Amino acid sequence: MKQDDIFPEFATSLEDILREGARKLLQQAIENEVAEHIERHKNLKDQSSRQMVKRNGYLPQRQIQTGLGNVEIKQPRVRGSGFSSVILPKYLRRVPSLERLIPALYLKGVSTGNMEEALSAILGKNAQGLS
Repeated sequence: MKQDDIFPEFATSLEDILREGARKLLQQAIENEVAEHIERHKNLKDQSSRQMVKRNGYLPQRQIQTGLGNVEIKQPRVRGSGFSSVILPKYLRRVPSLERLIPALYLKGVSTGNMEEALSAILGKNAQGLS
């Protein structure tokens, strides 16, 4: 019997707390990255002396698959400089550790038919569509 079977509400709430903490840390790191980028380019002005590099709301919210499950992120939009986040690249949908996990499972002999089951054991319900 696993601990999750004994205290399912604790396991769920603990996972939710960890996922929310990860979301907040990632969101803050991205906000700081954007603020630093804007600060670095604050001297770029147009002909009317208006700042060329500035915040402009947020990109559409997206989900990043992590070992803690899906984490929803709102990435700030920056106008005037072609900003590209180092922390959260444009097309990133899974953290690199998950990308490395899938081939490792194949190499360990997990068959294609059992891949979703193996990933579900590691990642829970958020493993659908990973293989």
